[in-house]
This record gives sequence, structure tokens and C-alpha cells, in this order.
Amino acid sequence: MREVDYNIIVDNVARLCMEANYYLGEDVIDGLKSSLKNEDSEIAKNIINQILRNAEIARDEKVPLCQDCGFTVVFLELGTEVRVKGSITEAINDGVRKGYTEGYLRKSILADPIRGGNTQDNTPAIIHTNFVPGDKIKITIAPKGGGSENMSAVKMGKPADGIEGIKDFVVEQVIRAKANPCPPIVVGVGIGGTFEYVTYLAKKALLRNIGERNPDPFYAEVEKELLERINKTGIGPMGLGGRTTALDVFIEVHPRHIASFPAAVNINCHSARHKSVII
Repeated sequence: MREVDYNIIVDNVARLCMEANYYLGEDVIDGLKSSLKNEDSEIAKNIINQILRNAEIARDEKVPLCQDCGFTVVFLELGTEVRVKGSITEAINDGVRKGYTEGYLRKSILADPIRGGNTQDNTPAIIHTNFVPGDKIKITIAPKGGGSENMSAVKMGKPADGIEGIKDFVVEQVIRAKANPCPPIVVGVGIGGTFEYVTYLAKKALLRNIGERNPDPFYAEVEKELLERINKTGIGPMGLGGRTTALDVFIEVHPRHIASFPAAVNINCHSARHKSVII
């Protein structure tokens, strides 16, 4: 059984919190640049260029891409042959505390959802844990801003709705969101599972790189169709019109009960932030 020191987790999580907020992924930057080739609207082109310039400034000056540095969502893959000296949950939260304090990142978490009271350090994180074979630990930090998170939705549909019903649901949510999630957006879609699990699938889908299709050809085609339909809505960058409403659509699926047909949409703004490390 391999052992990992508590502080190694803390330091890596702190670093990932800062890097996720400072450095936009190259896949997103490439996606934004590619979208310029398809844009007819000068306003849309100008907005995309400003987004690219913002990412450049954030990278060079090590400042947040967005003032909303997000709820810290953690996807943890924990090997069955590795253990942390101490509580890994506490280590992750100590890392978030360190990263958001030392990185001068905005702290947005209220201790009580009704009575408020800022925790002052962006803890606690939301941690999704998956046990995997081996002696490694993979940690992915995905800060989730409130504006795009608020545009998400879940639908407990009927089996008779079929895939066409899900497609319509996804497009309707994007139209409902309009400019609120700061497009160009990235759309995560979950299908199957249960009420709580389908929302996890939708958020997990957002960890894929722009242009990375679902390995199942059927769902890969649905992703491409949805992207085309969304970009035909004309919402455009920041809701001011254009061909680039979304950079990509990602679908994750899970087996379902014969009587249930859950689907979820989790929308991410153009700052599709996530960073990973394997320890």
C-alpha cells in the first residue's frame, strides 16, 4: 500500500486552484480562435478577441480569468492501493483554503444557504470521489462560477420522450439561458442514472477538451447535432448575436431504470476552467 503525505495533497490542490483560475486551457483558446473563421458578425468577432485578450492578460499577470472564482468542484480518482496520511477530504479543503488565500482568489461560499456568513476561504469544496485500480491519485479542480451554474437544469422525462425529447430539452435550456452564462458556452449533458447522478454526469462531461467526441459514435453524432442547433439560435458571444453560441457540447450517459428517463444540462461559460494532477 503506497502512502502519500497529507501536505502533498494540500500543495497540489492549492496550485490547481490558482492555475485553473489563471490559465485557460489551450483547447478552449484554440476553439475560440477557430470560431473566428465562422463568424460573420463584427461584434461577435470583437467579443471573441476580447475574451482571448483577457485570457492572455490572466496568464501573463497571474490574475483570475473572471472575478467569480467559483465554487471549488473536485473530481477525485483514488487508487485502491494508495492511502493519504490523514483525511484526504481535510487535505483537499486545506488546499482550497491555501490556494484561494495565497492566490488572491475571490471567496464566494456561504456557510449557511439561508442565513449566509462567508466562510472566508472558499471551503468546503464539493468532492466527487471515484475509486479506481492502482496506487495513484488523480485530482481535477473545476471552479464553477455562479452565473453559468444557475443556467443548469434537470428533467425527469418519460421514456417515450426518446433522444429527440432530450435534444429539444438541451436546446430549450440554452435559449432560456440566453446571455446569462456569458457565451460562447460549453454545454455538459447527462443522460440516464438517477435524479442526483444525472447532474453529476452533466458536470463531469465538462471536463472533456473542446473537440473531444464521445467514444460511442451514436452519442458523438448527437453532440455534433446539438452543437449545430445551438449555434443556429443566433444568441452569439455575450448574447449579442453571431454564429458562436457554444464552443462544444459533451454528453455522458449511464444505465437507467426502465420507468425513468432523467436528463440534465450543466452550462459553463467561455472560461471553461479545469486543471488536473496525478500524484
